[in-house]
Amino acid sequence: MSASTAQREARTAVRRAHPARRTAVAGFLLALPPVVVIAVFVGVPVVTALAFSVGFTGGLNSVIAAVGQNVHRADGLVPTLAAYGDVFGADDFWQNLGLTLGVTAASTLIVLALAGGIGLFLRLHGGRLARVLSAVAIVPLFIPVVIASWAILTFYSADGFVSSLFAAVGLDAPVWAFTPVAIIIGSAWTSLPFAVLMITSGLQAIPDALIEAARDAGAGTVRIVRTILVPMSAVPIVIAVTFTAIGVIGSYTVPYFTGPNAPTMLGVALANSFTSYNEPQQSIVMAFVVFVAASGIGALYVWANFRSARREGRV
Repeated sequence: MSASTAQREARTAVRRAHPARRTAVAGFLLALPPVVVIAVFVGVPVVTALAFSVGFTGGLNSVIAAVGQNVHRADGLVPTLAAYGDVFGADDFWQNLGLTLGVTAASTLIVLALAGGIGLFLRLHGGRLARVLSAVAIVPLFIPVVIASWAILTFYSADGFVSSLFAAVGLDAPVWAFTPVAIIIGSAWTSLPFAVLMITSGLQAIPDALIEAARDAGAGTVRIVRTILVPMSAVPIVIAVTFTAIGVIGSYTVPYFTGPNAPTMLGVALANSFTSYNEPQQSIVMAFVVFVAASGIGALYVWANFRSARREGRV
């Protein structure tokens, strides 16, 4: 009797295992196409670029190695870091890197302050003014970056609107065209909409009961923001900061149109190295520098998602 019971239980377990196995296989097949696309169109180019940067010029890298200038080749299977030496040994690279990191930090802080201020004002007070501010902050989302960059350039040029306005009252206006200030303005302009949407949605998701309870307990606005709103919306804030910083650090259009010729941000510098100087190996080295910096920023995004998953019990 016990043997037959054990056999029935075994058959039941096998029948239950089949649907679970089929579900797992179906899920794997559904997830496989995007993984293959990313591996082919992102993974393979990254691996070949990394190999080319250390001197492996055969295979898929043979054509670019043949037409490129100042290409360093590996000694057999021994990689060479000569291209990295060329880039890191140049003074202009460090100036470009310093400008890139400075513009990224300044733009991210400005975007965080503006988006956070709009989100808090909308969450705590509401009203028509808050809705107008949030709507105006989304406008750059619908304006092409090229148009916005050109508008910023002409707006702050020596003969632009600001200079003309100051000249009308006998004053000299600051000329920010082709300066890092113009890059910061353009970067903040293009990055603000996403940050506003992300931070505002995070703040709006906080229950009103928590805020009302804090007010009943005598907490002021500053304390409510510091102890309730900011901690509970930390994940959306981190995501907004991460995407803003990564977008600015790898930007090309805004610094190309509005920034100075030297130093330049790394996005413009590596493009110039590739197209103007025909040095693909050195441009790839600079691209990997941008990649490493963006990966460090992306670690905040990973941490925010892990923290959210752990809080919800999914990890």
